[in-house]
Amino acid sequence: MSTPYPPPYPAPPPPPRVGADRTTLWGVLGIVLGLICCGVLGIIFGYLSIRDARRNGRSPVLGYLAVAFGVINIIGGAILNATGNYPFWNND
Repeated sequence: MSTPYPPPYPAPPPPPRVGADRTTLWGVLGIVLGLICCGVLGIIFGYLSIRDARRNGRSPVLGYLAVAFGVINIIGGAILNATGNYPFWNND
């Protein structure tokens, strides 16, 4: 009696659902908000982008950039505020 051989490789995982992958959306939102106004939101959207990238097997580079720009925004804002040069606060 001969037994059938198992396939040499396991079957690939099914593709993600259409519209379920928001890696790029979260990454771009995080970069824009991290650069322009809200460092905290940049970090949050960057985390969401990294999380979705890991789930869907995509590159997490946009998420890392969003987190980095969010941190830079927070540190830069703290330095400008500490030196009295923050442009949006009236320190009179």
